Amino acid sequence: QVQLVESGGGLVQAGGSLRLSCAASGRTVSSYVMGWFRQAPGKEREFVAAITRSGNTYYPDSVKGRFTISRDNAKNTVYLQMNSLKPEDTAVYFCAASSKVTGFSITTYLYDYWGQGTQVTVSS
Repeated sequence: QVQLVESGGGLVQAGGSLRLSCAASGRTVSSYVMGWFRQAPGKEREFVAAITRSGNTYYPDSVKGRFTISRDNAKNTVYLQMNSLKPEDTAVYFCAASSKVTGFSITTYLYDYWGQGTQVTVSS
């Protein structure tokens, strides 16, 4: 098992940057496919980024070129660097780990473990 704790959210102006952290305890993050998801009020949780066990990364078009997922195995932490933030990026951001997926997945139910979420608010 793994426990995940997100941090780094906050209020930022449009065009600004934030870096979210997902600290893991238990098994190492490199044992899992790690993902970031977000959920805005009244909307479904949506895929934001994933990093596979081998280090390949995936993004939806909505954040590609602006967001970067990375992993520090020594710190057992996954990061989400978010640049050029837009008001529509406002959401609660969740870190997740999947032991089921062999490549990567954008599907929430394939992720076994979730953090509690961190709020990101982008003002216009």
